[in-house]
Amino acid sequence: MIKILVFGELCTDKYVYGNVERLSPEAPVPILKPTTIVENYGMAGNVVENLKSLSDDVHVEHIHQIENIVKTRYVEQKSNHMFMRLDEGETNGISPLLSLDTEIIGKILRSDIVIISDYNKGYLSEDIISKITEKSKFSVMDSKKRLTEKSIENLNFVKLNEIEYNQNKELVSDNLEKFVITLGSKGAMFLNEIFGSNRPQETIDVSGAGDTFISSLAIKYLETNSIIEAIKFANKMSSIVVSKRGVVTP
Repeated sequence: MIKILVFGELCTDKYVYGNVERLSPEAPVPILKPTTIVENYGMAGNVVENLKSLSDDVHVEHIHQIENIVKTRYVEQKSNHMFMRLDEGETNGISPLLSLDTEIIGKILRSDIVIISDYNKGYLSEDIISKITEKSKFSVMDSKKRLTEKSIENLNFVKLNEIEYNQNKELVSDNLEKFVITLGSKGAMFLNEIFGSNRPQETIDVSGAGDTFISSLAIKYLETNSIIEAIKFANKMSSIVVSKRGVVTP
């Protein structure tokens, strides 16, 4: 059984789906009548759910903050148009992971894969990330931070999207062998070569696609020891989730 340890912020993704038939008489805004509410784990919690969906032969543990973060999206059912997202639980910031105790270190050492899903909410500092990856057998990271040499020095691979790549271009160019850049429907780039998706789908909702990519990449790389095969598999799995509503697993 593959042992996987995930570090990163956890939230609840809540979708309130409903019908819109008229505008409010009080202001030019649509009136949403809720019909369905869907809840699932989001952010690094979605990475955990993806890992569980990708293989029956995994044991996943998640280390995350104590605060309860909820992201509520209000969506018109027919068009899948999101009118608003309400975020709760971050007003006063979240408690950071200040140190690695013996229990956490033991979990890192026993893990086949360590995945860092850093949503840059303040839970994981550059120093903590460096200490985690220093003790890991194999580690990958998906981060919203502006990165430094210290934060990536012990990582095997780092996944960035196009916006994050543009924020870290110089670092990426100096460490091409570590970075996988996702390009949406165009696929992903590694060592300046683009690997297109062999089954592009109509994009319905991109929520959680990056979580699916990093999860698929990590599991397939451990299985094949080939980053190219891992990227192809991650492209395939990501194309499945973007064709569905909400935050889903492949």
